Amino acid sequence: MKQESQRFTGRGQLINRLASQVGSHKLAVGLLIKRGDLKPDGKTFTAQGAKKNSMTASERAVARAVKESKHKASEYDYNKITNRATLKNK
Repeated sequence: MKQESQRFTGRGQLINRLASQVGSHKLAVGLLIKRGDLKPDGKTFTAQGAKKNSMTASERAVARAVKESKHKASEYDYNKITNRATLKNK
């Protein structure tokens, strides 16, 4: 499982990364449609999905952390094992 978390971390890998995390390409596509990242055809990204797909896994993790806090993106470190961004020690 440790290796799975480190796969598909680059840009343009959103579907493959989610599929490796949930275990199924079909389930990943369904989740992305439900979240509004893919159009109902299951192949075309929405504007929101295209933005996420153009980001790396670390950029998405930092964006999630920033959205939930009052801190800047530069204040976070990314852990590729946990796929989480945490505040840097000052």
